[in-house]
Amino acid sequence: MIRTAAMAILLATSFVTHASNEAKAKADPAKGKAIAETVCVACHGADGNSAAAANPHLAGQIEDYLFKQLKNFKAADGKPAARENAIMGGMVAGLSEEDMKNLAAWFSSQKLNPATAGNEAALALGQKLWRQGDFKKGIPACAGCHGPAGAGMPAQYPRLSGQFAEYTEAQLKAFRLEERGNDPEKMMRMIAAKLSDAEIKAVSEYAAGLR
Repeated sequence: MIRTAAMAILLATSFVTHASNEAKAKADPAKGKAIAETVCVACHGADGNSAAAANPHLAGQIEDYLFKQLKNFKAADGKPAARENAIMGGMVAGLSEEDMKNLAAWFSSQKLNPATAGNEAALALGQKLWRQGDFKKGIPACAGCHGPAGAGMPAQYPRLSGQFAEYTEAQLKAFRLEERGNDPEKMMRMIAAKLSDAEIKAVSEYAAGLR
């Protein structure tokens, strides 16, 4: 009886894993490339390496995270988008879920041309916050979710290494002001609320230089 139950659990787990892998296998980077070259190229570059700090690098970003963000930009079922942005809302309006999966697969497979840390004076503070956080202020170490080298963790925590410092800074400030609210359990909003402008700038610069 116990062996039968164990076998059933094993088979169920195997089925879920297979289904998950099959769903991911459906993404077609080649189709995503075609969309990137027509819809995304002006802001993010055809390969996801943006030329302007206001527009984030997408190359090498976690596939699941990219797909989640694309979905969050799109209003659905009469409800507003989870991540409101007039430009991105317009860009994704005509994209199907399959298009978004294909785009995420394409950009995640591209090689990032990383940004560099420009404000060396801020790096020591940035490193401290990234590695240790600030216990007195209740700020956890950034590395706990985004990894020691900033590689991120699928699908909720993005790769931040090599991202434009200006973009990361802008997003942290948006979380602090609650202008951006698609973070699970308000995690980033609660953390950003405890960060000063100087701390936000410092950790953003440090992340840009991570490899």
